[in-house]
Amino acid sequence: MEQHRTSQPQGRRRPQTPLAPPGAAVEGAAVYRVTGRSGRTPGGARVERAAAGTGAAGRPGDRRPPGARRPVPPVVLALRRLPSPRLTGLGAGLFACAAMLVLGVLDRLLFDGSPLVYGLLFLPVSALTALWVRPADLVTAPIGVPIAFAVGVVPVSGGSGGIGGQAMAVVTALAVHAGWLYGGTLVAGLIASVRKVRDMGRRQQQRAAAAAREAAGPRPAAAPRPAPSRRTAP
Repeated sequence: MEQHRTSQPQGRRRPQTPLAPPGAAVEGAAVYRVTGRSGRTPGGARVERAAAGTGAAGRPGDRRPPGARRPVPPVVLALRRLPSPRLTGLGAGLFACAAMLVLGVLDRLLFDGSPLVYGLLFLPVSALTALWVRPADLVTAPIGVPIAFAVGVVPVSGGSGGIGGQAMAVVTALAVHAGWLYGGTLVAGLIASVRKVRDMGRRQQQRAAAAAREAAGPRPAAAPRPAPSRRTAP
């Protein structure tokens, strides 16, 4: 009898994908993770697909950690390093008057009483006065700044002929250079208004936080469990 040879079919070889070198970015790559047993097939495991190569925000190439803050600009850092005293209303007025008087004398000696130089120097003094006054006396900043301008304009006006002539020269200088006076007062008023609004918002947030804590109330303490009684053998 003729016997037929039985040969086992050879399995076809599947093409192998080339392995990517370490550190290379692979597009379309996915990571599969086993999360637990599935309810459909007993004993089976549920496999979920998670995107790979994405950062915390879901964008590829985002290497910033999730808790990192943005870098602060150097201008803000320079402003934070400046001194920040808290003057009373009287102290802020005296500071503005003394500063403008010194600047007026320097303007008279160096620039022959130039109104332009005096007006330009008056603006930063107004801003500093409104920044350094304490929050309780913010109203006094726009009031003390015009007085300081009038005090500092005395050496710049250059009046002569006694007290009357000096007074007339000061009044004339205030009338002619009223633009600088209004500008400095406006700067001080704006800065004081912004500080007042921020202070009111901060107080409102503190009150809301305190009210939320009071509404939550203290948590009731857990009742102690009774100790198990031990039975004695007869």
